[in-house]
Amino acid sequence: MPDESQLLEALRQVIDPELMINIVDLGLIYEIDQDPETRRVKVDMTLTSPACPAGPQIIQQSKMALERLKDVDEAEIRLVMSPPWSPERMTDEARDQLGIF
Repeated sequence: MPDESQLLEALRQVIDPELMINIVDLGLIYEIDQDPETRRVKVDMTLTSPACPAGPQIIQQSKMALERLKDVDEAEIRLVMSPPWSPERMTDEARDQLGIF
């Protein structure tokens, strides 16, 4: 089973199409749970806005990115809105890209 850093690296391949930054650096990933016996991964994530039009696309791409990994048979992406996303969750690099200081 991949470790958490490998799961996060896979999720870094998913880019928010409006902001052009990956979902990990945006701070959209809240929690990752794994079950090695069932080879299943569950991810709690949020969106930058509850009305984000790219939400379904981001969720589907996240699922596909994880399921491409060796030893992951199924990925479940759970969309959560609490706590709400804020720019403070972003990495310094992502803030720099968007000009947020």
